[in-house]
Amino acid sequence: MKRVPLTNGNLVLDLPVPPKMVLPRSGHPEVMKARYTAVTCDPDEFEKSGHFLRQNQMNRRTELFICITMYNEDEILFCRTLYGVMRNIAHLCTRKNSHTWGVEAWKKVVVCIVADGRRKVHPRVLDCLTLLGVYQPGGHMRNVINHKPVTAHVFEYTTSFAIDPNLHFKYPDKGIVPTQIIFCMKERNQKKINSHRWFFNAFGTLLQPNVCVLIDVGTRPEHKSIYYLWKVFDLNSNVGGACGEIAAYKGKNWSALFNPLVAAQNFEYKVSNILDKPTESLFGYISVLPGAFSAYRYHALQNDKTGQGPLHHTSRERVLRYVKSAVGETDVPDGLPEFINQRRRWLNGSFFAATYAIAHVGQMLTSGHSVSRKAMLSIQAFYNIVNLVASWFAIGNFYLFFVILSSSLEAPAFHMRPIRYLNSVVQYLLASIVIACFFFSMGNKPRSAKWKYKTVAIILAILMFYLIFAAVECAIQAARQGGTAYQIMWFSILVTYGVYTVASFLAFDPWHMFTSFIPYLLLSPTYINILNIYAFANLDDISWGTKGEDTVEMDLGAVIQDSQSRVDVEMITEEADANALYDEATNNLKYRTPVKRSDTGRVQAAEKEQAAKDYYASVRTNARIPYSIMRAPLT
Repeated sequence: MKRVPLTNGNLVLDLPVPPKMVLPRSGHPEVMKARYTAVTCDPDEFEKSGHFLRQNQMNRRTELFICITMYNEDEILFCRTLYGVMRNIAHLCTRKNSHTWGVEAWKKVVVCIVADGRRKVHPRVLDCLTLLGVYQPGGHMRNVINHKPVTAHVFEYTTSFAIDPNLHFKYPDKGIVPTQIIFCMKERNQKKINSHRWFFNAFGTLLQPNVCVLIDVGTRPEHKSIYYLWKVFDLNSNVGGACGEIAAYKGKNWSALFNPLVAAQNFEYKVSNILDKPTESLFGYISVLPGAFSAYRYHALQNDKTGQGPLHHTSRERVLRYVKSAVGETDVPDGLPEFINQRRRWLNGSFFAATYAIAHVGQMLTSGHSVSRKAMLSIQAFYNIVNLVASWFAIGNFYLFFVILSSSLEAPAFHMRPIRYLNSVVQYLLASIVIACFFFSMGNKPRSAKWKYKTVAIILAILMFYLIFAAVECAIQAARQGGTAYQIMWFSILVTYGVYTVASFLAFDPWHMFTSFIPYLLLSPTYINILNIYAFANLDDISWGTKGEDTVEMDLGAVIQDSQSRVDVEMITEEADANALYDEATNNLKYRTPVKRSDTGRVQAAEKEQAAKDYYASVRTNARIPYSIMRAPLT
């Protein structure tokens, strides 16, 4: 136990790194010691509560502020992201002719890692941070300081080496440069928006960076991607935000593409990056800047003196840009339950964002944009309205299109009279599936209805194959008959699929057409039916999974100051104890020691309770489905 004074009423400790660490820059104060701060305030009150960062003490200007958000991802995904970021920082140090970057460029870059919940972060990730010198476990961490609950545990350190995704150390001889890291481990799980509040409102207020970059754990920026993102802000002072290309992680030798779900997402990402994002960038307004890999000008995000946002009567126009050369490779869901949950957040978020943007389109018309820019934004707003309406009626349109196209095969010209019986079955089946998807979505979690959704996805893929067969037959028959029907049929096919092919070849990136087009085609009914129905059936889910997370944990203990504003905390004083923690972290990664949770009992009880809820929800669904099938209308 050691009695230490409080700093501005806050617990701030300098912790020596384990002597066993191999330090390429040994002797530098920021490398020899890490700083721990127990934060007891809201992110918005961080500066007012007397908190400060090491960059403020060293009078360093922050040009680039990088946020890495994580939840419970494992050490492989974490190291893939952090190592990719550190390689990008090393690239900035090689740009010796730049007016901003150079040999000491790492001093202008700060990396902020925000973990969403102390009990949620993966223990092996903490082992990685321990080996880097950033995180130090021990009795110095507390739950309560002077009767105030701790909201976040903040560690500051400058690491001089890295750990690659294969869990191998990489030192300066491999091109690694020092990296200033802020590790903010939130005490409670409060989700991603709150993590960004810590990044922008707490740390960003003190650092006042020029450009902020947001990256999710699991996204690996390519070697020069962060520089390319920053460069678009440097070249054009009107740019307020930018994003790069999000590429699906395809595995070693593209082995992950054997999974149809991964292949479909790969195609979807590629088409969006080839068609949607460049077109929106031309208009100056990108509908979605993905949080997995995007950048913002910090000043452009701030409100003015009257409290109005960046779109309200600004003196200069702010535009959003897409940077094709900035590529971030991200892991995508390889299982249907995870995929459905992810798209629920995306679809609901984009739906409400689109409705909000349309409802407030007048703000863009009264902003500081030029007349020509306002005209282009108005055209894009009209397109967004059409797209929103089309998305809303997508389920009904798909069903009508299926019925019309399949019924066309019953015409005498096709000589398929018995096919009307097959059409009756498949049309009846599709109607029943749509109704069943509503029952699956109301009350069931995707993981508890895994086989239900998987069965429906397989049936929809078979029906899509039948739909393609009907389309080909109709096209052939139209070609034989000629006339207007022939022209309309072939024009629709060329518009739908020809654009994908031509645009992909024009972009010199056609490989997804050969590897992922067919899986995407067969899974497109899943996108239209399962994902949309589940998303809109769960619009009421706005908790983001934080229910029951308002209790204050006491496993770390509490401290109260004495009359001289000092508190008693446990500190490691022996080198052998510090080295023992370092060795433990090394062995955990080397031998992949199984994870042991401190709250195993509570987790098991919560899992049992959730399993019981899932069981009863499944029983209700299984009882309703036969009744709905019997009552479904036969088209």
